[in-house]
Amino acid sequence: MARWRRVGVRGPSMAPTLSDGDVVLVRFGPPVAPGDVVLVRWTARPDQLSVKRAERREGNGWWVLGDNPDGSTDSRQLGAAEVLAVVWRRLWPRPGRLRARPTPL
Repeated sequence: MARWRRVGVRGPSMAPTLSDGDVVLVRFGPPVAPGDVVLVRWTARPDQLSVKRAERREGNGWWVLGDNPDGSTDSRQLGAAEVLAVVWRRLWPRPGRLRARPTPL
């Protein structure tokens, strides 16, 4: 049975896909695919949860990056992360599905 939870996004790391203060719905249990926006836990920071984009499997975890490389602490600094859930959709302030990966400038 899938579990669902609302999660608040903090910081600029996922801009422009998600902004500080957005609320998303995450689903625990579905398979993760490269490109999915996910909720992760870091081995180096076990008390910190983050919303990032899954890039690729890396050992027992996932290499994850923020969509805003200049404003993100992610696998480049912390290594692979444990994916806990997949972000299903934004609930607030603009409800709906998330955009695809942003196009590089």
